[in-house]
Amino acid sequence: MAELLNKFLNSKRNMAEKITMGTDGKLIVPDNPTIPFIEGDGIGPDIWRASVRVFDAAIKKAYDGKKKIQWLEVLAGEKAFNQTGSWMPQATIDAFREYLLSIKGPLTTPVGGGIRSLNVALRQELDLYVCLRPVKYFEGVPSPMWQPEKVNMVIFRENTEDIYAGIEYMTGTPEAKKLLDFLQNELHVKNIRFPETTSFGIKPVSKEGSERLIRSAIQYAIANKMPSVTIVHKGNIMKFTEGAFKNWGYELAEKEFAGDVYTWNQWEATKKESGEAVANEEMRIAGIGGKIIIKDAIADNFLQQALLAPQNYSVIATLNLNGDYISDALAAEVGGIGIAPGANINYLTGHAAFEATHGTAPRFANTNTMNPSSVILSGVMMLEYMGWKDAAELITNALGKTIRNKKVTIDFYNLMKEATLLKTSEFANEVIKNL
Repeated sequence: MAELLNKFLNSKRNMAEKITMGTDGKLIVPDNPTIPFIEGDGIGPDIWRASVRVFDAAIKKAYDGKKKIQWLEVLAGEKAFNQTGSWMPQATIDAFREYLLSIKGPLTTPVGGGIRSLNVALRQELDLYVCLRPVKYFEGVPSPMWQPEKVNMVIFRENTEDIYAGIEYMTGTPEAKKLLDFLQNELHVKNIRFPETTSFGIKPVSKEGSERLIRSAIQYAIANKMPSVTIVHKGNIMKFTEGAFKNWGYELAEKEFAGDVYTWNQWEATKKESGEAVANEEMRIAGIGGKIIIKDAIADNFLQQALLAPQNYSVIATLNLNGDYISDALAAEVGGIGIAPGANINYLTGHAAFEATHGTAPRFANTNTMNPSSVILSGVMMLEYMGWKDAAELITNALGKTIRNKKVTIDFYNLMKEATLLKTSEFANEVIKNL
């Protein structure tokens, strides 16, 4: 079966128009690009079938039929395992690498040994160092916030280092004993409270990895005229990993973006020199001389401020574990992960995988009831990344109108008054009608 899959994919490749990376670091996108997709497990097929119809309709309308995506199915997850015996066939990795862009539904994480997470494996394999998570409120979406319309942030989460590097050793294993011996006898560590029953995890944070993530966040803020970039960290405790992440970020901003940004460090120095009494909030929101503000926040305080004053934050740059918490917490402010899109990107090579951010919900597989908005909005991100912004805007506006009209799937229906309950496919129909 795996051999047949490879032959099929190779035949498709011979006819494909491919997105490529130009020498200027910008994508070259043909009018009929081939883009691999994984429909996903559980509810994946339902929400993919709905989403792809929205993509195709919007592209056709935006470009009068002159542009069209050629969709190429590749396998991963449970479907791949059942057909090929592999959770992530090499042919899928090869297709993602060859065509640069891809989009996927939610995937089952194998139980037991082997791959910890198919998503993490894909990020590591293609060095997709940015996890991009925009968080924006759509009018009418049920929210626990008093003023959810103030939430408009884009999270740049470092994707390849930190705890998610997967360097862990279980207590009682030879590796854990060896590491314990090294820590106690070579580095003279004294504060391992229960050494005989301790498991270990190592948190790598590099200057190069930090800089490329923060550089991407600042470039995004400049390109999209966002007012600030906030470096979120726990450097008050982890001084040489998260603290270094913050320091490297400030150094990078001052060295590479001096004409475009104004850092919090510079602001504090200016205040001391001039004695100028300008409120911090004014500087946070308005900026100075049209420059983007680079500031930082300790992670726990940021989570509080994201509830109390979300309007003070726009682009967030943070490490992997913090980014995991922050992404889902902010998504909850605007309706939950059912409407939260995501992407994993390497801005240097152009590789990008756009994905639903929620799970497979196997209990609801093949019921045609779940909200496809996470995949739809991930597709919007993909279209924007391709430069097909007219189609992306059509979808965003149509999705917003559908929700404002209270024609929604079960997740929102249960939280709205006087709403119309739609199936997954019916929701897609309504979005297409509103294009």
